[in-house]
Amino acid sequence: MTTTTSRPTTRTPVADAGPEVRRATSAGARVDRIVLLGGLASGISLAVLLSTQVLTDPGPVGFVVVAYLCFLAVYGVLVALGDDLLVVRDKIAQVVIAGLAGLALMALVYVVLFTLFRGRDALVNVNFFVEDMSNAGPLEPLSVGGIAHAAAGTMIEIAIALAITVPLGITTAVFLNEVRGPFPRFVRTVCEAMTALPSIVAGLFIYAAVILGLGFDKSGFAAGLAISVMMLPIIIRAADVVLRLVPGSLREASLAMGAGQWRTVWHIVLPTARSGLTTAVLLGTARGMGETSPVLITAGFGSVLNLNPTSGPMVSLPLAAFTFSGSPEPTMISRGFGAAAALLLLVFVLFALARVFGGRPAGDLAPRQLRRRGEESRRDAERFLARRDRGAGS
Repeated sequence: MTTTTSRPTTRTPVADAGPEVRRATSAGARVDRIVLLGGLASGISLAVLLSTQVLTDPGPVGFVVVAYLCFLAVYGVLVALGDDLLVVRDKIAQVVIAGLAGLALMALVYVVLFTLFRGRDALVNVNFFVEDMSNAGPLEPLSVGGIAHAAAGTMIEIAIALAITVPLGITTAVFLNEVRGPFPRFVRTVCEAMTALPSIVAGLFIYAAVILGLGFDKSGFAAGLAISVMMLPIIIRAADVVLRLVPGSLREASLAMGAGQWRTVWHIVLPTARSGLTTAVLLGTARGMGETSPVLITAGFGSVLNLNPTSGPMVSLPLAAFTFSGSPEPTMISRGFGAAAALLLLVFVLFALARVFGGRPAGDLAPRQLRRRGEESRRDAERFLARRDRGAGS
């Protein structure tokens, strides 16, 4: 008979390491920043030398291009002095990506600032926002007339388009994600193809089908239909991508607890993708707000404030900006840039409101939702207590 003796175990006391320190995951160290700044200074100096001694008046754009190429070459050499080829490629790729992002941001800032600068003479007049062009001609000063009719028309047309595209687009995206078979694949292909649909084709389609075919007049409603044709594929495509990102484990957990497929979609999938769906609606709204030719074909152009979307011409801000800026009169050109600036401000306000009310991440509830959830929990607790009392009494 063999006996097994257990080997005594000794535990080494672990010294207190103190509070945990968060690791720095940033790739940029002090040496990297010094090398970057040195390469930038060297690239600019080399570009100045080439522009004055070798090249013949490259111009501002040419100088920027030469300076950027010189910076990439010098920066690559500096990085190669202390690292291998793989690190050099990685650093240069980071600089190129950051440069392209900065170029896009500079272009955006330039467009916004240039529009605000050219429309500053019109924007400083209060009448520009509260009056229409019924009493203002091309030769009238900026103190007479405004874009109230265009702003109201834009809001009415976008409201009509959103009322059509938001439920239809999100429902279609849910259908593409929850239903399997050849028909959803066909619908997805059509939606992807319609994202590149020219706006003039959408306007002609509504003009032929609604105005000529059904006998409707040119109106804001027809313009809203044309804008919805442009917005719908954008919303469907973006919402489809967002719904695909919802983890399948959430669906499986809901189904495992006994919920049906559409209850899972309504209570799990859509709330999880709420922020992304808001972004999809914003992308579609931005596309619809910038359309000009569909509005011109289906609603016409007018200078009087019209709040009735079923009859009469209804102009929009992009159409007003296009029409005003095409005039040879400086005051009308200022009105055109002012209308474009007002459109930028309107889009910014709408995006901010949409982010505030619909852009919360999953699980981050609004105060009203928290109160409603607390009330539901209280009713559930009362129901459970009543059921326990009935069970104890029987």
